[in-house]
Amino acid sequence: MTDETRPAPRLAEATLASLPGDVERPRYDRHAVTPGIAHIGVGAFCRAHTCLYTDDLLASGARDWGIVGIAPNRAAVRDALAPQDWLYTLSVRAPEGDRRRVIGALRGVVSAADEAAATLRLLTDPSIRVVTLTVTEKGYCQDAATGDLDETHPAIRADLAGAAAPRSVPGLLAEAIGRRRRAGVAPFTVLSCDNLAENGLKAHRIVSRFATLRDQDLGRFIENEVRFPCSMVDRITPATRDEDRARLRADCGYDDAWPVVAEPFHQWVIEDSFSAGRPRWEDAGAQLVADVHPFETMKLRCLNGTHSALAYIGSLLGLETVSAAIADADLGAFIRRLWQEDLVPTVPPVPGTDLARYTADLEERYRNPAIRHLTLQIAMDGSQKLPPRLLAPALERIAKGGQARAVAFVTAAWMRFLSGRTDAGAAYTVSDPLAGRLLSPAAAAGTDAASLVGSLFAIADIFPPAIAADAGFRALVTEQLATIFTHGTREALRRFLRG
Repeated sequence: MTDETRPAPRLAEATLASLPGDVERPRYDRHAVTPGIAHIGVGAFCRAHTCLYTDDLLASGARDWGIVGIAPNRAAVRDALAPQDWLYTLSVRAPEGDRRRVIGALRGVVSAADEAAATLRLLTDPSIRVVTLTVTEKGYCQDAATGDLDETHPAIRADLAGAAAPRSVPGLLAEAIGRRRRAGVAPFTVLSCDNLAENGLKAHRIVSRFATLRDQDLGRFIENEVRFPCSMVDRITPATRDEDRARLRADCGYDDAWPVVAEPFHQWVIEDSFSAGRPRWEDAGAQLVADVHPFETMKLRCLNGTHSALAYIGSLLGLETVSAAIADADLGAFIRRLWQEDLVPTVPPVPGTDLARYTADLEERYRNPAIRHLTLQIAMDGSQKLPPRLLAPALERIAKGGQARAVAFVTAAWMRFLSGRTDAGAAYTVSDPLAGRLLSPAAAAGTDAASLVGSLFAIADIFPPAIAADAGFRALVTEQLATIFTHGTREALRRFLRG
């Protein structure tokens, strides 16, 4: 029997003591920890970020802020981590190697899809005082054009019709808050940790609107009494691969069904607005501030905006990872132009931050070859991501007399991306909640740039009227798309850089 096939112990409470000495373990008694936080969306980012800060807080002596996760749609995380007593390994991946740490802050996971009653019991438990969210842009069931609740969304319509258990995140939150109110239990604070502009304000507006459609009195209660602070989160966290599991086993001699890999950098800025107490996350390095807006605008545009640019242009060029994309001489030069011309000028002053230093540090983070962050992973849900990340700063540039040329190029690259093939002809899947409304016009237009731009600009869920009606921006996108169709993405990129 070889080392590769020999059974290895699985991570769990019983095997913690046998882990290698360089694997950090929880520095507190997990059995003394009680839940105070419910987290909806127990993906890799939550476990590399929110759980890490909370784990540090528990190590400092707090005992009533353990986390119970809620998986909105799939039970895979629950089923992977339950045999491990909810423990998992965080591998902090730097060019010089991995640092491993077992995170103990997670005290359980329930699946909203098949444990509806248990999910609502958790959310109505008085000990749960904060509900955090990482459900991606589409989890809010928002109208991308307005940022308000999409009242035609199938899950919203089902919840409004009185489905047995809420299917949507807004429906779940409203139902839980309503039940707490009827039971005389104070509402929890809802803390969004998603990459949305003014994420707390947006969540507040969406959940209160849903509640109003069900019960006007509850809607007023949520609007007036429930806190929805904004936050900005930052840590590059690629999806876990089988290679990551195998590497952990080879290096450390144990199995973990769902470890998490992340870059060394992490940042969390939180609006200090909580109604029922809060964890002292500042003791773990978070920044509690009165106004998150400058921080979130900086990150949403400078990081997430360039991530989307790397994703669409890089995918067309056949560059699989962010590190490969930023290392490409043409694409790296374009990203610097995008920052300089269209993104940084739209970011308000950020306390304690030099934007030139910030973008230089971002580029260095992107270049980390140890982080395999796939461009196709970042390219998902483009219809939801383009408006806040790139079209919003473009509108600001246009309003001040600018042209937003670099944003126009990224927009054209996204339109070309909808074809589902790289410039070399390799096929990929376009994953987007509006795929049904995007792929047909893309196929029908073929290589007719004006036709494709006209069809896609007509989708108000993506292109606000102000930008769709701007003849200059439309002309720029059409021109760049035509160049991409005619000469290929590489040559179009070089022509842009020469311009």
